[in-house]
Amino acid sequence: MQHTHAHTRPCPACGGFPVAAVTTGARHRDGSRVTIRVTCPACHGRGYALVQVADSTPVGK
Repeated sequence: MQHTHAHTRPCPACGGFPVAAVTTGARHRDGSRVTIRVTCPACHGRGYALVQVADSTPVGK
């Protein structure tokens, strides 16, 4: 597991693994597979979610 700081938590969508290599099914001329890098859309490839701070403004009148 990746090291995370105290003020961050792993992204709930990707679990801290924000980038994956996906094969397209095609091959290069040398026979190796064509891959693309896909990043987590929830954390934008960071691997962690920022902790939301509650707003302390009063609600109502």
